[in-house]
Amino acid sequence: MGARCSKFSFCWWHSHLKPSLLDSSDLENGGKNEKNAFPVFTEFSLDELKMATNGFSSENIVSEHGEKAPNVVYKGLLENGRWVAVKRFNRSAWPDSRQFLDEARAVGNLRSERLANLIGCCCEGEEKLLVAEFMPNETLAKHLFHWENQPMKWAMRLRVAFYLAQALDYCSSKGRALYHDLNAYRVLFDQDGNPRLSCFGLMKNSRDGKSYSTNLAFTPPEYLKTGRVTPESVVYSFGTMLLDLLSGKHIPPSHALDLIRGKNFLMLMDSCLEGHFSNDDGSELVRLATRCLQYEARERPNAKSLVTSLMSLQKETEVLSHVLLGIPHGTATPPQPLLLTPMGEACLRKDLTALHEILEKSGYKDDEGIANELSFQMWTNQMQETLNSKKHGDAAFRAKDFITAIDCYTQFIDGGTMVSPTVYARRCLCYLMSDLPQEALGDAMQAQVVFPEWPTAFYLQAAGLFVLGIENDAQEALKEATKLEAKRNKN
Repeated sequence: MGARCSKFSFCWWHSHLKPSLLDSSDLENGGKNEKNAFPVFTEFSLDELKMATNGFSSENIVSEHGEKAPNVVYKGLLENGRWVAVKRFNRSAWPDSRQFLDEARAVGNLRSERLANLIGCCCEGEEKLLVAEFMPNETLAKHLFHWENQPMKWAMRLRVAFYLAQALDYCSSKGRALYHDLNAYRVLFDQDGNPRLSCFGLMKNSRDGKSYSTNLAFTPPEYLKTGRVTPESVVYSFGTMLLDLLSGKHIPPSHALDLIRGKNFLMLMDSCLEGHFSNDDGSELVRLATRCLQYEARERPNAKSLVTSLMSLQKETEVLSHVLLGIPHGTATPPQPLLLTPMGEACLRKDLTALHEILEKSGYKDDEGIANELSFQMWTNQMQETLNSKKHGDAAFRAKDFITAIDCYTQFIDGGTMVSPTVYARRCLCYLMSDLPQEALGDAMQAQVVFPEWPTAFYLQAAGLFVLGIENDAQEALKEATKLEAKRNKN
């Protein structure tokens, strides 16, 4: 009979761990050996991503520092119903479009259950964007440093370290060993509560060349000398993350190493963990962190040996991640975005031709019920002239002769005998077509004065504000228009 595996040998762990805890090579294609388990890398148009993020609405921002960050991440919903994270770079970030596309395609070839995978990009003019799988359950920083209901359990901390090591090992095996600015904000939790490494850090950073945005106290020593990221620098950053997991705080490595050298490692440990871990396990993780934080890069372990070391430390492997993390399962879907009507979509795209078609098709049906009290004298003397102005304006509007339409509609409005929100709406669009957005906005607001709950007035305000570049106000107007239209359709 062959020798039995000892509980502390590698073969025992490999045969007893659930598939979700197996080594990196088993994690491609979702661990299911299905070609279609992950979406294919796609090059999106800017319009598609605008639609997905409600026009890059500030309400969709999910990245740290919000709009102040140089590169902002938005959550979005694609037409196929898939949630995504969209990273929009500042305009100076990637001057070389070819380099950006090459990098994105290379990272987009990676597929693992340990990554928040890159599923697409967009490169149009000065706009450069990345599209990744959306992770709905926050970052490691949130769960570790800013927890609300319960501190992260010891078994979950060990699992985070293990999964992260697997992610780095997988990337190394695919020739992408460099990871820029590895920190607790780069680890995200998926719908099952499993930790995943953001793919965004696998992209070479752009023209500024900065690979570390964190405090210099956390930066690998060789990076301070050369300014270059190496696979060993990534392991150093992994060591700083082990310190985060041990302490529940972001402690500078030099301070942590002083405590460790003075045999005071228990002072390093998160007080919330007291009584929930064995000293042997704590000592083992501290030893591993110390090896990762060696001053000499060549003395640090590689990603594969990190996986081996961490595999034997795993606890409660049969407990699902969302249970360990203390979050409900499958309920962390982001709020639904606006379900835009064709007019809303046209406003968001600044598609003035589509708006023209919609207004042309709608005619004057929304003017019904607008009070126009006219004396017999006004009717006989001015009415025909006023109606003629409107008629000529409509003919010019239909023929897309927007300058003539503006003149005719202005005569109608200045005549003062009748009030028509539709005429204001049509003149508003003529102004937009004639590159006069300020005048257009004035007419859209006047239409609202005449007809306070008219969705079209708010849609056109949104269109004018988008053209003027006043994005937040445009979003508010679009929201109001969508709400009013939904209310109207219910009645």
